[in-house]
Amino acid sequence: MSEIINRINPPELGSPPGYSQIVEVTAGRIIFIAGQTALDRGGNVVGRNDFAAQAEQVFQNLSIALKASGCSPANLVKLTVFLTDMDNLARYREARNRFFASVTPPAAPAVTLVEVSKLYGPDFLIEIEAIAAA
Repeated sequence: MSEIINRINPPELGSPPGYSQIVEVTAGRIIFIAGQTALDRGGNVVGRNDFAAQAEQVFQNLSIALKASGCSPANLVKLTVFLTDMDNLARYREARNRFFASVTPPAAPAVTLVEVSKLYGPDFLIEIEAIAAA
């Protein structure tokens, strides 16, 4: 009997404390990706006080998570985006547009974007969680 739930923690995203980076549910395959922040493989913050650098790292981490589950950005069906300052909306959109620019077939997932007072670490300016389907 094949497993219904597959938890994946690719080494490129580091070792999460008490959660999975990716949870894959096979029944038509739905992939839930934990909120990605601007952490590199070693758990270091990329782009401290630099929103554009953090957004690029977040989308890079999202790509790693998608690839680890056999998906690409084309498989994304839902993003939830958390910004600590809505003044960064244009910079977020620039990073998002670069991320999706080469996606074939084109992808336009549903998106919820909210401003929050803070994220789990004091240096984080953006966090994105995602759902993909395959």
